[in-house]
Amino acid sequence: MSTLRAIPALLLLAGAARAQTAEQTIDKAAAAYAKMQTAHVVFSQTVTNPLTNKAASSKGDMIERLPGHYLVTFTVPAGDKIVSDGRVVWVYLPSTNPGQVLKLPVGEGGTARVPDFTAYLLDDPKAHFTLSDAGAATIAGRATHIVQLVPKDKSVPFVSAKLWIDDADGIVRQFETVDGNGSLRHVRIDKIEMNVPAAGHLFTFTPPAGVKVFEPGSGN
Repeated sequence: MSTLRAIPALLLLAGAARAQTAEQTIDKAAAAYAKMQTAHVVFSQTVTNPLTNKAASSKGDMIERLPGHYLVTFTVPAGDKIVSDGRVVWVYLPSTNPGQVLKLPVGEGGTARVPDFTAYLLDDPKAHFTLSDAGAATIAGRATHIVQLVPKDKSVPFVSAKLWIDDADGIVRQFETVDGNGSLRHVRIDKIEMNVPAAGHLFTFTPPAGVKVFEPGSGN
């Protein structure tokens, strides 16, 4: 066989070597995050409203300690913060709701605002989602495979999601979720460090003076 004739066959073999199923891709991600106890994540986020077709962008960083502890500090808009101590989520967004803070049980509303995808990856994704391959893409110079996830039940705070999973290390480099109202949340992971120090005091929140605390369902 001539060299020229061999090239297409070699390309096909290379493509076959790179191919992987959605299940294989999500398994790689789950294995990567199974080793994580804490993390520091720097992220950029855009939320698009389907009714107005307008997008709101934000940036920030998150310190996370499993299970259920996280501190999200937004740099854009500056001053916004979301904190969970594993039992209660505090949502303090003075950029849009000055003078008030929401106090929510874990799993009710607060977590939907946070780029906390690790909980879904670690909690047996193949049991909770229907998975499909959505192709491949290069994110910040890194090769990724994209997995589409559709929840099998209504306990998950979105109706569909996409994860861009790094081919080399299984880390999620960006993701998208679509909620029940059609809002599209796109999050890019600009930096992630696993198993970093995460002291307990980081996950406590004291409402600033003069800020009213709202607890939905409590009458407050």
